[in-house]
Amino acid sequence: EIKQFEKRSRDYCDGTLEVMRLWAFYSPSMMFLGSLGTVLILLYGAGLVQAGDITVGSLVAFVGYLALFYTPINQLHSVNHMLQHALASSERIFEIIDRQPDVKEIPNAFLPTTNMRGEIEFQEVTFAYTQNKPVIKNLSLNISSGNKIALVGHTGSGKSTLIKLLLRFYDTDLGKITIDNHNIKELKISYLREQIGLVSQDPYLFNGTVAENILYGNVEANHEQMRKAAIAAHADDFVKGLPEEYDTRIGERGVKLSGGEKHRIAIARTLLKDPPILILDEATASVDTETELKIKEALSSLMARRTTILIAHRLSTLEGADRILVIKSGKLIESGTHDQMINNETEYAQLFRSQMHL
Repeated sequence: EIKQFEKRSRDYCDGTLEVMRLWAFYSPSMMFLGSLGTVLILLYGAGLVQAGDITVGSLVAFVGYLALFYTPINQLHSVNHMLQHALASSERIFEIIDRQPDVKEIPNAFLPTTNMRGEIEFQEVTFAYTQNKPVIKNLSLNISSGNKIALVGHTGSGKSTLIKLLLRFYDTDLGKITIDNHNIKELKISYLREQIGLVSQDPYLFNGTVAENILYGNVEANHEQMRKAAIAAHADDFVKGLPEEYDTRIGERGVKLSGGEKHRIAIARTLLKDPPILILDEATASVDTETELKIKEALSSLMARRTTILIAHRLSTLEGADRILVIKSGKLIESGTHDQMINNETEYAQLFRSQMHL
């Protein structure tokens, strides 16, 4: 990916330089040709005046009209430049619109008529981003409905990949993933993702109002339902302090809000969505202690009665997990509670002690 990015960056740079060189030649050339034409007309017109074929006034009037004619002609190259730019932009837009997703829905995909309980099972799952380099290796695990489990492991161990497979951003190479005994490849993709709420380390917010961002979780909800979700997420207090409260525009990606405020808006959005399965991917990372406590209070409301998957590098944030799963090099190597594993020579105990400096 890095090599592809570098190649595209070089191609873009080379293309931009070529455009600038052509533009640097084109614009002065047009001005020179226009001036040269005026000079030639004046020379030719002077000969006609001397011969008595036209008057000086006629020559001056003709040159004046010619100047008026040159102005729109000179603007044509600017119009051409704008058209070429618009054409290139439209090609890139339609390239995205016409792009086919890597993960495709099967014909007659299944749409359950009952609400999901949230029982998840990975059955001998293997997956590789590049051929012959699997990042998940024959992994099996079961998550009971309503349980709160934590995925633990070093960076690159495969934790986030498991979440991407569950959301069907990618499909497994071997094995299968089921929810309530339904193979997720047989479910409608839109339905599958409606059943899962995700609160990430850097939640995406839109350039709209606070209310619009919360209602994105459930566009059919009314203002009262939206407000209840904000209260449960401990967002209502700071929202009421904004200039226009819930009608305050928060900027692209929520730039007008702090990190903790963005997280609480994302939690309110997920509460309004009310999914049976919840994924918290580093939801309290990069915030101060006071903000972390407020987010934890909001998350306690969010996790109630839901199947919850926690991913965190700070193991101290995993308190209360029903089960901790340790992932290493794409394999599940340990499973148990904090108390069961902390007093033994386990991978989890080593990770915990290294973070606690014990």
